[in-house]
Amino acid sequence: MHTAEDKLRERIKELTCLYEVTSLIVNCDYDDVRTALHGIVQCLERAWQFDADTFVELKTSQYQIKTQEKGQAYVFLESPITLFNKMQGQIKVGYPTPKYQWTDFLPEEQQLLDNVCLEVGNLLERKEIRANEARIRRQVEQSDRLRILGEITAGIAHELNTPLANILGFAELLQERVGTDAQSAKDMDKIINNAIFSREVVKKLMFFACEMPQEKETVNVVPIIEDAIDLMRTTLRQNGVECELITTGPTISMRIDKIQLTQVLFNLIVNAIYFSPSGGTIHVRVIEEKDQVTLEIADEGTGIPDDVAPHIFDPFFTSKPIGEGSGLGLSVVHGIVKSHQGTITQRKNSPKGSIFTLEFPKM
Repeated sequence: MHTAEDKLRERIKELTCLYEVTSLIVNCDYDDVRTALHGIVQCLERAWQFDADTFVELKTSQYQIKTQEKGQAYVFLESPITLFNKMQGQIKVGYPTPKYQWTDFLPEEQQLLDNVCLEVGNLLERKEIRANEARIRRQVEQSDRLRILGEITAGIAHELNTPLANILGFAELLQERVGTDAQSAKDMDKIINNAIFSREVVKKLMFFACEMPQEKETVNVVPIIEDAIDLMRTTLRQNGVECELITTGPTISMRIDKIQLTQVLFNLIVNAIYFSPSGGTIHVRVIEEKDQVTLEIADEGTGIPDDVAPHIFDPFFTSKPIGEGSGLGLSVVHGIVKSHQGTITQRKNSPKGSIFTLEFPKM
């Protein structure tokens, strides 16, 4: 039988706990919620009637915090932690058995636990809302930068097209007049090759800026992919790399721009060749499903480091040495796939290398 003094002491402990919990939540750093939750667990431990024997455990999908074990088995009071009306965890407060029974808990302690769980749920909801706001803000900023970048690159591409065509045309004319001068012929080859490389960069800029007209039609993509691989045979042979095509059938139809699909394949296979070891094999798989077509390009190269992977589709980002990559290839691929309402992802190959997976809707 509890005296009035005992009851008053317990109410003071409960009110103190609520005050401390509220203070921890109000002053919480949303980048370090764990510290606040740890403090809340300690407050609950002190608030129970037999605090010296109290064990508290807070558990969610992200956090698991508990006080020092006081026994092997427990009798618990429990209350759920809910986020956006969904249970995401719970807090349990227990006494060790057989020393204590469930009847040793006070009714007010269950009320206290329910109130604390409600406050913890509100705290985690606010943290998630802030994280979502920050993520949306970054996405908006990125979209705005890409829009501005697209406008700039479109203008640059148009400005460069004419002088590049002139350089290439006059260089080819001069090459015919060089005659037997071997050094001059080599120099002209360098000019022509660099002009062609620059023209390809401009094409990629125009793809990135969405300046290339898109002409979609329903076609069998298998021969398109076969032709693209055949065009790469010389490069594959020079690098000592094989390319194997695997399809679920001879006819796989989907609505797509044939030229842009070829551009996607060229970029991904060229990257795979660059990073593949001599003697390696690139596997191109085309899988037809009910509502989509999946295209996989798998290599046996060095793979993409974890710190690089989040940036591979960013424009002008490249892990290749200066002069060997424009940083536009994968961003162009990403833009083309997106314009076809598709998705592109990258994951590690086993035992080494990378796999790029493209998923397109069939119609």
